[in-house]
Order: sequence, then structure tokens, then C-alpha cells
Amino acid sequence: MSYVDGFVLPVPKRNLAAYRRLARKAGKIWKEYGALEYVECVADDVPPGKSTSFPRSVKLKPDEVVVFSWIVYRSRKHRDRVNARVMADPRLSGMDPKALPFDGERMIWGGFKPMMRL
Repeated sequence: MSYVDGFVLPVPKRNLAAYRRLARKAGKIWKEYGALEYVECVADDVPPGKSTSFPRSVKLKPDEVVVFSWIVYRSRKHRDRVNARVMADPRLSGMDPKALPFDGERMIWGGFKPMMRL
């Protein structure tokens, strides 16, 4: 069964075009190194909750929008190989975290083993 990396992050609305350009570049690199699928989604129907929600999870500010993304791999071992190659790629490795079009400190990410696929 496959393996999935998932991400939730806040992006300032004024930076969405820059984020899209960065995501397109990153997605091409991930796919080049073997990722099976690379998906970026922008929030459309994510109301703030009383205790938890996508907006609360990233401490969303009024001028930001939530982005939810995932990358699919054949397995965790495959993911680890792909990510090692991506992180060593000079097209991404030299990026200054302060120059990113989002606040990386409020980004949530993790690896997931699918438990069901219908």
C-alpha cells in the first residue's frame, strides 16, 4: 500500500500566486524523483471551529488562507528515498526559509500510512 506526506499551512492571500509558482516547481521536482502524486489545495469551505479546525491549527490570520497538500509514494521507504533526493536538489536546497511566501513555522506536516482506500 502507498504512503502519504500531508501538509497544512497558512499562506497570505497576497502571496498565493508566488506560492503557486513555488508549489508547481516543487511538485515537478518531487514527481521527477518518483512521487506518484503531488496535490495542492486552497481552502474553500473550512470554518473556524470552537476548539479545533484547519484555521485554528495554523493560527490563521485574517489576511491568510489555509493550504492543504499531500504527496503520494509507493511506500515509506520510497518516500524516504525521494525526499532525500529532493532535499539535496540544488533547485530547492538553497531556498532561504525567510524568502518563502508563507510562514513555515506554522506549517504542519507528517507522514501517514493509508488504512483504507475505496
